Amino acid sequence: MNKETIILFDLDGTLIDSTDAIVSTFYHSFETMEYDFNGSDEDIKALIGYPLEIMYQELGIEQERAWDFVDAYKNRYREISTIKTTLLENAIEAIELASSFARVSVVTTKTRKYTMPLLEHFDIAKHFEIITGRECVENPKPHPEPILKTLEQMNYNPNFHNVWMIGDTKLDLIAAQGANINSVGVLCGYGKELELREYTNFIEINALKAIKFIKNR
Repeated sequence: MNKETIILFDLDGTLIDSTDAIVSTFYHSFETMEYDFNGSDEDIKALIGYPLEIMYQELGIEQERAWDFVDAYKNRYREISTIKTTLLENAIEAIELASSFARVSVVTTKTRKYTMPLLEHFDIAKHFEIITGRECVENPKPHPEPILKTLEQMNYNPNFHNVWMIGDTKLDLIAAQGANINSVGVLCGYGKELELREYTNFIEINALKAIKFIKNR
């Protein structure tokens, strides 16, 4: 494959909508762990994109107990993830268009264990060279390590390749800055436009618009 452009997709809020799966599983884990959660759905949604252990700590769980909650979460999530997750509008078109002129990979904070069944369920795994999940790195986004590790596996050459990260939260865009690559923020997920504009000059309404923007450059 001789394609100079590399496109890295975030997953939640960029290509898929797993809000119902995530929020309902958080409530299930709180019930399982007999934790009286006094927050709201919006409090959970505002943290989507961060690693689970960080989300739990931000929602009031002590650091030493966070991984017990993560385990409870994962036990439930693997049962309902494909049922309660949908592809975002135009996601397939975005992936297919990107694959027509670029090399494409996924950089997500989900673990590969739960990412791969989703990608296979929607029949889109075949489009991606590399799937970098939480367990693949020591430091998740917003650290640049997930991007840098993905690019290393793709034999990235800064003198040859033009790289773009597409994501819906500041975590994706900060990671892109740290990795010294281009980025496009999308408004189809969890990030707010004003916040995204602090970290990128390029904002589009969804992944398909982002891909068309990149192709036209």
